[in-house]
Amino acid sequence: MVDSQYYLPNDIGVSALDCREAFSLLSPREQMYSHFLSRAAWYGGLAVLLQTSPESANIFVLLQKIFRKQPAAELEPVAMAAGLTSEEYQAFLVYAAGLYANMGNYKSFGDTKFIPNLPKDKLKALVFASQSFKEQPGEMEALWDSCSSALFSLEGKQKQLGLGSKGITTYFSGNCGLEDAELAQKFLDFQKLSAYNTRLFKTEKGGKMSYEVRLASAVKSGTVDNSVYCAIDGEGETRCGSFSFEDQEFTVKRGDYAQIMERVCHYLEEAQAHAASENQTKMLEGYRRSFTFGSIDAHKEGSRFWIKDKGPTVESYIGFIESYRDPFGSRGEFEGFVAVVNKAMSERFAKLVSSAEVLLPELPWPRDFEKDTFLKPDFTSLDVLTFTGSGVPAGINIPNYDDIRQSEGFKNVSLGNVLAVAYATQKEKLTFLEEDDKDAYIKWMLPSFEMQVGLHELLGHGSGKLFVQDDQGKFNFDQNTLINPVTGEKVTSWYRGNETWDSRFSTIASSYEECRAECVGLFLCLNKLALSIFGHEGQDAEDVVYINWLYMVRAGLLGLEFYTPESSSWRQAHMQASFVILRVLLEAGEGLVHLEEVAGADGRPDARIALDRTKIHTVGKSAIQRFLCKLQVLKATADVAGGRALYDGYSAVTDSGPHDFLRLRDTVLLRKEDRKMLVQANTRVQGEAVELVEYEGSAAGLIHSFTERFQEDAEQLEADLLELSKRDSPCWCH
Repeated sequence: MVDSQYYLPNDIGVSALDCREAFSLLSPREQMYSHFLSRAAWYGGLAVLLQTSPESANIFVLLQKIFRKQPAAELEPVAMAAGLTSEEYQAFLVYAAGLYANMGNYKSFGDTKFIPNLPKDKLKALVFASQSFKEQPGEMEALWDSCSSALFSLEGKQKQLGLGSKGITTYFSGNCGLEDAELAQKFLDFQKLSAYNTRLFKTEKGGKMSYEVRLASAVKSGTVDNSVYCAIDGEGETRCGSFSFEDQEFTVKRGDYAQIMERVCHYLEEAQAHAASENQTKMLEGYRRSFTFGSIDAHKEGSRFWIKDKGPTVESYIGFIESYRDPFGSRGEFEGFVAVVNKAMSERFAKLVSSAEVLLPELPWPRDFEKDTFLKPDFTSLDVLTFTGSGVPAGINIPNYDDIRQSEGFKNVSLGNVLAVAYATQKEKLTFLEEDDKDAYIKWMLPSFEMQVGLHELLGHGSGKLFVQDDQGKFNFDQNTLINPVTGEKVTSWYRGNETWDSRFSTIASSYEECRAECVGLFLCLNKLALSIFGHEGQDAEDVVYINWLYMVRAGLLGLEFYTPESSSWRQAHMQASFVILRVLLEAGEGLVHLEEVAGADGRPDARIALDRTKIHTVGKSAIQRFLCKLQVLKATADVAGGRALYDGYSAVTDSGPHDFLRLRDTVLLRKEDRKMLVQANTRVQGEAVELVEYEGSAAGLIHSFTERFQEDAEQLEADLLELSKRDSPCWCH
């Protein structure tokens, strides 16, 4: 019997993401713009298959070939005739839906591998009985042979994503370890190259190591003289080519995911014809140049125009964005979204933005540690039409480029229709809470989470200064007078030259920053002005505060699912952050948080967590205040050693001390509920109009949405994905 954490249950929640009303309110031009942006995003999202595991692209193609010929309902009698039970066939549909929803065979939230919950010989019988196999037996058998072993394997490090012995990653070749990642980061910093759109491949030549840094681009190195492309690109000629660095050979090449990037560029060009403003046109031009030539500088330029594109009806962003899944923490996963502004909800966020300069001084660090000026961003609530990548978040604060965020600005979005679906819950599924808390939790969960997302994104990620000395030696602070409020002494460390938050704090950067933003949300939700902006007064406001804090301490306990004892590592940035906050609040003592192990109604291990609401404004606020100040000071001053010591200390999961967190982890796994999967609509052009195509909220509906998504070039696309996968397959054999 396989451990349940490695497969998706047959009763997993699957919900359709509703955007019909929002889409219907768009003008024909806006609908056409949305359509082509969505096409660019969906094709770009296929790169995530190649960023996740060696076998993901092959499994994707296998499923596409099967379901393109026979939708789920037509395939069912074939499955029954092949000897599958109805439960086994449903398990296959859930697996297929899971692969599409996560863009690979590792969970986007937690990075654990999932395998089909049915015997391998039964799945093989179904594949071989399918119409696609009957029409192309040689091709389908070869495809099955290429991925069937890895598809079911839970050997050693294949159980989770990670670097070296800790797991699987395709951001690095299989022979790379942490020391290779660190060396490559030094090289990239020296070359003033961002890691966001790169992967690293190591080979041995004559006893000497050689590294290839591959940039994601439609243009391939070697097709035309590289220096010509560098010149067109507007980048220095030193960017591509061969280099010696610290006695190692490095080569920078273009052409990663080339066939995918070509399609992304094509659809971005189509979208440009329907842009609503010059800012949108220039934004898309920057993205297109970035994906053509592999230039992060061009993507930054596009992002600058995106920030200037204030209050668009159709909001979007696309590129190599979040670095959560790179085990080193500096390479971005491809992501793209297209969404429509919800004007009523956006008014609240606009009020929050206009109040930011009143709320920011409330944060627990000196004025010198805050940005010189608050660059008022757009903050909108969006109904998502398209969100591609490995998962759909509840809110976003982008771009992630430190230099732009510090001096030019950023945007925040809250994804309203995602919140409404993904975070709705039922009383019987509320684990680890006191019965008295459950009704209040259900009533106030969405309002409190909406507020937390707003504060987290705008004033969490949007706050705090980084102290920098640039290449010319100029400081953005007075190093002679600035005092560290934690130590009482002068600041002695800062970022230099091309160093960034991600490059310095690397493996802990994502989770640490999420923790800082969550703490800002917890701290500022106690503020009456912040509460009133979201429409909460009196007792309702107190209930929102209570449930927001209760949500966080429960999330800290639930977070243990995403910790791997074998490697002492965390697999999910947000859940690690929640656990750290739980530890901080438990440490505060005075009865603020009570956590105990109990026996459940079924006689099996259970746990209860409780929060004393009378102590939130005193004990709780003081604890978060002190911790948040430390987080910001260590981040601002580039104190990596201090930051790691603090964060790793609170992240430690042990069986010692007042709570046996390792045993509690087993209880959490016993009681866990898998995250919902979301079914997204498609758009298609019918004459001069764009039609929205919706699907039912089921595993079969999710599968159907994907088989219809890439119809126009399905066979060529599948051939391209297999070619890209095959090209790199020798790199993972270590």
